Amino acid sequence: MIVDGYKPKEVKPISLEELEKYLWGAAVLLRGQIDATSYKEYIFPLVFFKRLCDVYDEAYGEAMILSDGDDDYAQLDAEQRIAVIPLGAHWKDVREQTENIGQALVTALTRIEQANPAVELYGRRIGGLTGIFGPKQIWTNKDNMPDRLIADLLEHFSQLNLSLEACPADEMGTGYEYLVGKFADDAGHTAQEFYTNRTVVTLMAEILQPKVGESIYDPTCGSGGMLIKCLTYVRDKGQEWRSMKVFGQELNALTASIARMNLFLHGVQEYTVINGDTLAEPAFVQNGHLQQFDIVLANPPYSIKQWNRDAFASDKWGRNFLGVPPQGRADYAFFQHILASMKNDTGRCAILFPHGVLFRDEEKEMREKLVALDLVECVIGIGKNLFYNSPMEACIVICRKQKSAERVGKVLFINARDEVTRKNAQSYLEERHIKRIASVYHDFSEIEGFSKTATIREIEENKSKLSVALYVNHDDEEAETVETADCISEWSKTSMDVSKVLNELNQMLAL
Repeated sequence: MIVDGYKPKEVKPISLEELEKYLWGAAVLLRGQIDATSYKEYIFPLVFFKRLCDVYDEAYGEAMILSDGDDDYAQLDAEQRIAVIPLGAHWKDVREQTENIGQALVTALTRIEQANPAVELYGRRIGGLTGIFGPKQIWTNKDNMPDRLIADLLEHFSQLNLSLEACPADEMGTGYEYLVGKFADDAGHTAQEFYTNRTVVTLMAEILQPKVGESIYDPTCGSGGMLIKCLTYVRDKGQEWRSMKVFGQELNALTASIARMNLFLHGVQEYTVINGDTLAEPAFVQNGHLQQFDIVLANPPYSIKQWNRDAFASDKWGRNFLGVPPQGRADYAFFQHILASMKNDTGRCAILFPHGVLFRDEEKEMREKLVALDLVECVIGIGKNLFYNSPMEACIVICRKQKSAERVGKVLFINARDEVTRKNAQSYLEERHIKRIASVYHDFSEIEGFSKTATIREIEENKSKLSVALYVNHDDEEAETVETADCISEWSKTSMDVSKVLNELNQMLAL
């Protein structure tokens, strides 16, 4: 498409503070009109649409100057560098509408997706911009989204130029992550599938130490934060990170779209995020086998009950090599999927789990096989409230296919329960916490009351339990206390889920 003029214009850089205020300002407009848990459905696609058009205009203008006003050349150059923006489907075109604005927006978003099709890979059509704007029917529901409100949102986002010159990819990506965090805070109990505490993710990246050229995979990727954190780890080392290949799968279609937008806005070039059920239909398969990666990291959904256990019992991908988890807890199904997705030489993983996976009796046989295979390298117990909407203590389980010689037959346990800061009702790890935990892991060092190594035989003598308190403090009573607290928290969560279902059923009957 042709934009107005092609002379360079003075662009004012946007500060991060200004960007965050600008992005959150859209949520203020939506308050009172729609539920806070639905903000992301509207705001993320609009931000992405605006960014796409502004960066396209920037590329087009630069190409016009270089080509002495050759419009055909400029369009082709911008399309190859950014994306195809069809005639009539630009942000400016939608902004000019005065009625049926929602339908005009849907038409524009649909045409952009169609003009930037996916490619065939792994037996699926992926990549491109296909489906990236998420569900579009929400824009044509005038009860929730009257023309007036859509016009207000368009005008709000039109206040700033989101070109690369005004807002570099790193800053834009940081702004998007800011929104992800804000929406997670507002979303309450739905937040965990969408957002993992970023300071914990930073710790996981520091432990895994991704390198240039390595592949990175998250089987339950949410909004893509773990993948991005691994890339920024490499970037902060001053190394080329944009061409690194990252892969993710996410069950929720909207969240998968947000992950794709998030990666795009961070300037990532090589990424594949697929919407789908990792347990029922793993997306990344090559030559009849699961694709394997250098790094796998994940925060799997906690103890899901609605999954196809019977299919997993005869899993064609061989992901049941430890056994078949109970119907009420799919944790070890995700665990085995992750282990099967690690390369045999460089493969390593970090998984954020509730403590229950370390000691529950119903998973004892699987845990015994896990310990005997000597795949677990380290277990880190971290503090309370680092899971969203849950006071339970989390743990990070680190596994490696090929341990270094000095670590073979050993597991390092780190008791980092006190390495946490709570402020303004939020719990997080400070840099000093992350540095201490990561350095102890990398040195495989023992510190009285903080870290301790145990041999496979010692762990087997403890019924293959991996509870941190059993080894760091040699305290059966404390380990029992932690296990009991985790079970109580788990029971509480289940009770809340049941209460929610009963309330919804009562509301339906009342109608």
